Amino acid sequence: MADAKRKIPYSLHGKSAIVTGAGGGICRAISVTFAKAGARVACLDIDIKKAEETARLAGKGTLALACDVSSETHTRGAVERAAKEFGRLDVLLNGAAMSDPTATVLDLDLAAWNKIFATNVGGAFLMSRWTLPHMIKAGGGAIIHIASQLGTVGTPGRVAYCSTKGALITMAKAMAADHAAQNIRVNTLSPGAVETDRMLRFGSMDKAREILGSKHLMKRLGQPQEIAQAALFLASDASSFMTGSNLLVDGGYNAV
Repeated sequence: MADAKRKIPYSLHGKSAIVTGAGGGICRAISVTFAKAGARVACLDIDIKKAEETARLAGKGTLALACDVSSETHTRGAVERAAKEFGRLDVLLNGAAMSDPTATVLDLDLAAWNKIFATNVGGAFLMSRWTLPHMIKAGGGAIIHIASQLGTVGTPGRVAYCSTKGALITMAKAMAADHAAQNIRVNTLSPGAVETDRMLRFGSMDKAREILGSKHLMKRLGQPQEIAQAALFLASDASSFMTGSNLLVDGGYNAV
């Protein structure tokens, strides 16, 4: 694969990372990229088979764990397992997000709304809650929440998704203020539309390209590896003076 041969510009040598939602397209690319940059990576996903496949692709030094990020018990257990396996935790990437229905507030019931928030936002909260003590013990770290270009603008029928991604952006700012003195940086990474299985909600990838490609200044969808490179930058010391920021990698979606 051409993506696998790309040069990794930043190093995570000697560091340990946790990636949630690691079975999905973007977070699978991030897990593999972190591993190629020298990190030991715990690949977490609610679907253990997908997590195991990501760990296999990432290679030596990886760990696959089943984890429902909306569960206090699951998240705490997964973090403690990774900390015990690696001896330290330096990077947390919160990428787990559930598929949400196309709906307005009139169409979406409270149970569905709460379930989406429990995964997209609650998962980032719980994972951060359990990981932070290990980062503090290690002398610092980097936390990255995967938000979206739709965290800063709206789009019809995605009220729950837009709300959760906007919440992650503000959450990162508050966490950055809380933990800067402990040498912990917290940022969000906001991709535009990316060619993953999520795009199949449009019927096919070609249809997704047709509908969404033109909404980006670059007239195309992003690739998972393009988002992974940005995540690597945020996880590495190359972004050492960056915290409380939202890094848009959206092909110009939000520029106009």
